[in-house]
Amino acid sequence: MIHFLYLVGFAVFTGTVLGAIAPGTTKERIFFGLKIFAQFTLISLGLAWLFYFIPW
Repeated sequence: MIHFLYLVGFAVFTGTVLGAIAPGTTKERIFFGLKIFAQFTLISLGLAWLFYFIPW
């Protein structure tokens, strides 16, 4: 569970920073930050689900 919280925290921080430095209007920057947050979170969860089935 703590790993998931670190993932969400990193995604929030990264989305905030990249949204703040992105060019465009305020609305575009907010949308970009939310999109980055969603991409980090969903792709990480998808990869975790995929790696669960790989026998190491």
